[in-house]
Amino acid sequence: MNEQTQMNAKTTAYKEGMGHLADRAPELAEAYHAFTGACFAEGKLGAKEKQLIALGISLFSNNEVCTFMHVQEALSQGASPDEVMETVAVAAALGGGHAMSQGVTRVQQALGAAPLH
Repeated sequence: MNEQTQMNAKTTAYKEGMGHLADRAPELAEAYHAFTGACFAEGKLGAKEKQLIALGISLFSNNEVCTFMHVQEALSQGASPDEVMETVAVAAALGGGHAMSQGVTRVQQALGAAPLH
């Protein structure tokens, strides 16, 4: 199975899963869709920017299905492939910054609390 087929299968599985949720708990599915719809609606930030933010968060949280979906949504909202890749770079900087911030704070605290050798 090629990568595009795998990506499509994963997003289809998510959509089918959401359909099963809607069958079993329609009020929950409806509330979730209303909430996310409101979050992604045009506001002070445009739809494209919101999709790029969602992509960055998806990458940082290692959410494969959301990554696939938000790339497609960002492109459909007018993002260029270069803007998508710049978002990848920002997410990578944040991920590296997260590890660094923990290293220079929590790890240093733990080293300070450990007996010296």
